[in-house]
Amino acid sequence: MVSTTLRNPEDFTTLDSFLEEEGVRDTFQAVAIKEVLAWQIGQAMKDQGLSRKRLAERMGTSRSQISRLLDPTDGNVTLVTLQRAAELLGRKVRLELM
Repeated sequence: MVSTTLRNPEDFTTLDSFLEEEGVRDTFQAVAIKEVLAWQIGQAMKDQGLSRKRLAERMGTSRSQISRLLDPTDGNVTLVTLQRAAELLGRKVRLELM
């Protein structure tokens, strides 16, 4: 949980340093990644005129699983699910360590 104590903005040089100081950087980063992936999958579905129901049928899964996939706050999506959805949408998931 982020502290509610007011701090001098000059104490932090970047958002990353603030989040690190508060001990929530990794959580925020994971949510941001999931938001981007959910948005990209949603956009690909929209571009192809593909409904959640139809994607679920193609993946052999339920609409609720697709809803979890597209929910930016739900972190319980496996890489296998992401890869399957991406492939069915003509995309690939690319991960890299930096």
